[in-house]
Amino acid sequence: MIDSLDAAAAAGAQALKPSPRMPVLFIGHGSPLNAIQDNEFRRAWQALGQRFGADLPAPQLILCISAHWITRGWHLTGMARPKTIHDFGGFPDELFAQQYPAPGAPALAREIAAGVPSPKLGIDESEWGFDHGTWSVLKPMFPRADIPVIQLSMDYSRPPAEHLALGRQLRALRDKGVLVVGSGNIVHNLRAVQRQAGPMQAYDWAFEFDRRIQALLDKGDMEGVAAFQQLGPLALNAHPTHDHLLPLLHAAGAVHAGEKPAYFNDRFQAASISMRSVVWG
Repeated sequence: MIDSLDAAAAAGAQALKPSPRMPVLFIGHGSPLNAIQDNEFRRAWQALGQRFGADLPAPQLILCISAHWITRGWHLTGMARPKTIHDFGGFPDELFAQQYPAPGAPALAREIAAGVPSPKLGIDESEWGFDHGTWSVLKPMFPRADIPVIQLSMDYSRPPAEHLALGRQLRALRDKGVLVVGSGNIVHNLRAVQRQAGPMQAYDWAFEFDRRIQALLDKGDMEGVAAFQQLGPLALNAHPTHDHLLPLLHAAGAVHAGEKPAYFNDRFQAASISMRSVVWG
């Protein structure tokens, strides 16, 4: 494992190279327990991961935008060995024992930052790492942890349209072996959870907001997705805070015109969390 990680880290020190165009993913990550439970959501992540290197190109680098790294301005992880962050409480010890030792890619982080003229992307060399929005989905998808991973933070103070605009500046990375992954949830209201609810049980407003966003994605209306706050009380029920929807905007921005979405895990957790996930390309 050490040799493979060292090899991946060495690859991460090189410049990005042209490759077959990578898809774009938005993963509804839901509860951190999905990382260790044998449920339909985790099994779908595993099945998707097995497609890379088979009917999908193998990524040289993964760029993940997680709902759980909120900063002033936008930043990229720029450390060679990012730590695994257990940014939650009240869960079993098994979850806190999870590690995802994928290498970072400091040189590639700087290369990506240099390619984004505005907003300026800072480089975090020591503070963050891989929070559960990243490792809880990447570990089932890429369990060998041998692909370099960079996390991109989000500036919650900026309007949603700016998150979409930044995603559009990431689009060219797809032709250089970079798998762009947004990790959040299309509906995310922890104040309204019903833990005994089944995957097809949800509030009417949760079903409706999920349906509205899917309809916009089907039409390729990414500006409409970014304007979700115009849905008023429906949007506020779905997202008392909208940190979990912003990664969808980064992913949607990286989509080329005409690319159609394919959905999986289109179910709910705890009645108020949409697990709907999307693959483009």
